[in-house]
Amino acid sequence: VKCTAGEGIQQWDAVRVSSRRHNICMVSDFFYPNMGGVESHIYQLSQCLIEKGHKVVIATHAYGRRKGVRYLTKGLKVYYLPLQVMYNQSTATTCFHSLPLLRCVFVRERITVVHAHSSFSAMAHDALFHAKTMGLNTVFTDHSLFGFADVSSVLTNKLLTVSLCDTNHIVCVSYTSKENTVLRAALNPEIVSVIPNAVDPTDFTPDPSHRHDDRITIVVISRLVYRKGIDLLGGIIPELCLKHPDLHFLIGGEGPKRIVLEEVREKYQLHDRVRLLGALEHKNVRGVLVQGHIFLNTSLTEAFCMAIVEGASCGLQVVSTRVGGIPEVLPEDLITLCEPNVRSLCAGLETVIARQRSGSCNHYKTCLTIAPSVPPTWPT
Repeated sequence: VKCTAGEGIQQWDAVRVSSRRHNICMVSDFFYPNMGGVESHIYQLSQCLIEKGHKVVIATHAYGRRKGVRYLTKGLKVYYLPLQVMYNQSTATTCFHSLPLLRCVFVRERITVVHAHSSFSAMAHDALFHAKTMGLNTVFTDHSLFGFADVSSVLTNKLLTVSLCDTNHIVCVSYTSKENTVLRAALNPEIVSVIPNAVDPTDFTPDPSHRHDDRITIVVISRLVYRKGIDLLGGIIPELCLKHPDLHFLIGGEGPKRIVLEEVREKYQLHDRVRLLGALEHKNVRGVLVQGHIFLNTSLTEAFCMAIVEGASCGLQVVSTRVGGIPEVLPEDLITLCEPNVRSLCAGLETVIARQRSGSCNHYKTCLTIAPSVPPTWPT
């Protein structure tokens, strides 16, 4: 096979670029010890990039007494910068107050690529702006869906348009998320890629010995906030508990909507059937999942729900709202999709409960089929 001199140079450049080792800085307001899908994604991606031979550091704001520099697994270096939190673990978007600190990190670590995460993170927007002024390559990953009508969405979308106007590449976690981001930020779709989130199925294996077969347990693991549909959950619990005396709820997570669930539990005297576990460390999530038969997700908006993948991997029947990118996550035979209202969710749960009672739910079949169905982890 013959090739011209120009083609040979292009091939050599491609090989040289692919073999280059980068110094990468992940930037987001959301990282450990805060818990969530974004935090887990940043950590796992960083670990996989380190395995590939790249140098990775993470820049986030200080969490309480956790300030300065900390080291995690495989030498992952984390800068907890002394920036003031404004709202919901996000710093203020002023651009200039973070410039000296972020510039110091970029220069000290000889950063070549800045990877910012989440539209909600003001620190991520600041990092994209500062990186471009320093001539660095930039990547942005969007983990959420936004509206177009309310005031907060309009302001955030305008900020996103400015932040992403000269970003080198954008990553979204679902095709629904890609369409949403392209419209919000007026982007060229060609620079936006879709890379679904993933879990390692070996970390979420089933263990039927932890289940109580004399009752049916519905597991909910989520931040207890409005966007996660906790008000819907508050309507579902009393209705189903009245119909099914052997039904129990196991709820993990923390947030301002916890009071809704506590009021429901108190009003209907369900203390022995509704357990609120509070915030969970990620290492303890599997231990909660394997106690259940059904996993319930009531989100009102979701780009990609990691929790339902973890639940399915542990052998649970999944019931979820049909919103955002959730229909893209699991095959139809592994999930029951419902409209985001109490009536539809109760009907979906009734169907799965009946299937569970009849013995037609084959948890072992679910576990055997979930591994090839789940998007592969980063190393593969």
